Amino acid sequence: MKIVVAYKWAANPQDAEVGPDGTVDWNRAKGAVSEYDPVAFELARTLADTCGGEVVGLTVGAAAIDSPLARKAALSRGLDSLVMVADDALSGADGTTLAAVLAGAVRAIDGVDVVLAGESSVDVGDRQVAMTLAAQLGWPGLNSVRTVTADGASVVVEREVAGGVETVAVEGPVVLAATADAALPRVPGMKEILGAAKKPTQLLDLAALDVAAPAVTLAPVSTARPDTGNRQRVMLDASDLPAAAAQLTAALRQSGVL
Repeated sequence: MKIVVAYKWAANPQDAEVGPDGTVDWNRAKGAVSEYDPVAFELARTLADTCGGEVVGLTVGAAAIDSPLARKAALSRGLDSLVMVADDALSGADGTTLAAVLAGAVRAIDGVDVVLAGESSVDVGDRQVAMTLAAQLGWPGLNSVRTVTADGASVVVEREVAGGVETVAVEGPVVLAATADAALPRVPGMKEILGAAKKPTQLLDLAALDVAAPAVTLAPVSTARPDTGNRQRVMLDASDLPAAAAQLTAALRQSGVL
């Protein structure tokens, strides 16, 4: 079984600065594997180890995603190899464009059975790239995935649905988006980091993938801080718990919550 982990090399939001008007300055933010993606790495490695498979990392983006640091950061997380599409034409690309390029890259990798991804990206967070990728490939796509196992020719997936958990068996290639708590990601040690430098990396040419340009271009119009609403600022004295409970109930009723 060949498993591809689609991940994003993104600016670390801990380094970002937010202005008074809500604009975010990413100039000083350093790149890192998007924090939702290590779960996908872990699920893929576990699945490959149990069924004798191979794990291939896949990332697309601006030319800056191809650096020794970026390669080691991904390859030290249980990957067997890495495929990259690094082109400045993808700088600031929206999710639809990234999904199209990912689909072209997946088609360029022989014999892919499963594509795993995190449920979102730390920088944009639109939660739609994995399912758009599935549509581009013409494969089934499942999100909210908690576990992935192999059963013969099928991949068995547990996923969160409204009201419970659904178990699905899929034969044939599939795209899966994992929940943030689906697995406990490993922390690469020195052995894994040093070993990452010896693993193969393949660079794909964006032009050779023949990815069609999106029909619609998206551009941010404005940004703003979230509306915090009007806080009631009701203080309760916890020294008398029954009285505090009564005051809390009255305050909630007055605000329309109860």
